[in-house]
Amino acid sequence: MSSEQAATRILARYVVESRYEDIPQTMRHEAKRALLNWLGCAVGTAHHETIDRALAAVAPFAGSPQAALLGRSERLDILNAAFLNGMSSHVLDFDDTHEKAVHPSAPVYPALLALGEWRAMRGVDVLHAFVLGVEVECRVALSVFPEHYDRGWHITGTAGVFGAAAATGKLLGLSEQQMTWALGIAATQSSGLREMFGTMCKSFHPGQAARNGMSAALLAARDFTSSDQGIEGPRGFAHVMSTRFDPDIITRDLGRRFELASNMYKPYPCGLVVHAVIDGCLELRQIHGIRFADVERVELRVNPMVLELTGKLTPRNGLEGKFSVYHAAAVALVRGMAGEAQYSDEVVCDPEVVAVRERVHATSDASVTSYLEAYVKIVMRDGKVLERHVPHALGTLARPMSDADLEAKFRALVEPVLSPARTGELIAHCWEFDQLSDVGVLGRAATAA
Repeated sequence: MSSEQAATRILARYVVESRYEDIPQTMRHEAKRALLNWLGCAVGTAHHETIDRALAAVAPFAGSPQAALLGRSERLDILNAAFLNGMSSHVLDFDDTHEKAVHPSAPVYPALLALGEWRAMRGVDVLHAFVLGVEVECRVALSVFPEHYDRGWHITGTAGVFGAAAATGKLLGLSEQQMTWALGIAATQSSGLREMFGTMCKSFHPGQAARNGMSAALLAARDFTSSDQGIEGPRGFAHVMSTRFDPDIITRDLGRRFELASNMYKPYPCGLVVHAVIDGCLELRQIHGIRFADVERVELRVNPMVLELTGKLTPRNGLEGKFSVYHAAAVALVRGMAGEAQYSDEVVCDPEVVAVRERVHATSDASVTSYLEAYVKIVMRDGKVLERHVPHALGTLARPMSDADLEAKFRALVEPVLSPARTGELIAHCWEFDQLSDVGVLGRAATAA
């Protein structure tokens, strides 16, 4: 059968037959970088009201305490632990993102670590499964991108479930047929709508993908069947949820090219599409010593996707602020930073920030070819005009965050929740993850007293 007729099975066979020795050293290290970044995001927002409310809703119905809730003292069954940890890692929109498609880690690592802790699995096996899970979710996403996303599907949720299924299926030792079924079971659970951006449901998507993907693998392990063409079938995922599907993207160069190489890490806890704007505003503020009270207006020229995703003129709270390019520019100029605190409800409603936000004007310009690029012009009250072109935002593949940058980000997120000593212990565990005999040590070290 051709790849168009057997993409699901070809993908399943690749995951089942892959050996850790087949994974390049560079990708093994990238998987550790992704773990460090993801874990910091999960622990840092463990007590966000989104997690408090979700936990209150599911805790009365949870099963045996099999896995840790990162950054908290509670323990839940592995399905609900994966769900809550997946949500927590995405609440701030601070987790990693593939250059073109999904947030890779948020649906995959929570499922793997919950299952790995319960089964006392080795770090090397979890790391291997993570690389494979990312490969699966990104290839499925890219096979229908961008049309699927343009139609309104949140691709991290819709494709992330495949990554979680493949990764946990690898840990469970599924056969090729069982892995094919797992991907089919994942396909029929694919969900997530972009209409939910700016609400608690956005982080619900990767959490649900983690839980649903693990559920798919657990069912397949018991020979629970599905279609063998869950992805490419006439009424499967790709054709139902998109009018554009390229199965060759799923199967081409499997095992020779890795999508994890296109992973990016965020210096700011908001949509990547506004990072170049933040960079430009911060750089102009620093170079020229700008006082925000002296700003007459701010003119932004950005790729059309920026306004499509972050065009909220008047965000009402921190979650909505993450989807406002106007808030991004204003907070950079007023506060001189754009960290977690600058996306709180208080800062979004701060009169000084609101006043500058009302002076920000953004223009959609197709000649700005990348959503990671921006042109920033600041007109001062004295008539002076200051301009900055940011061709590549900080954190992108062209300007990547270093290992040291990721450690600094981790400490800033985790130390307010855990002690500095415990934070350092977690950093060491991440860099030595493939040496751990039991990945449960990570969950135990990330548990609040």
